[in-house]
Amino acid sequence: MIVRMWEARAERSRAPELVSWVCDTALPEVEHSPLHINSEVFSSADDRVVVISKWRSDPLSLPEPPLRLVARPPHSWDFTQVDR
Repeated sequence: MIVRMWEARAERSRAPELVSWVCDTALPEVEHSPLHINSEVFSSADDRVVVISKWRSDPLSLPEPPLRLVARPPHSWDFTQVDR
């Protein structure tokens, strides 16, 4: 399993719009994949939006958000679970 963390900083006070875009536009574009397991969306008080998605393999990338919603380009990282 691969966990992808996607993070974007919204333009000031636009986090609710960015969350709506993630939930209504971006996630539906990738959740149809048979490799997708699930996704969760989080927001912070400092206008950051994070998506944690789990994949069987080969995660799909979220589309680029509208430029008016983000203060900088999103970043993403892939993780694998550590046995302990």
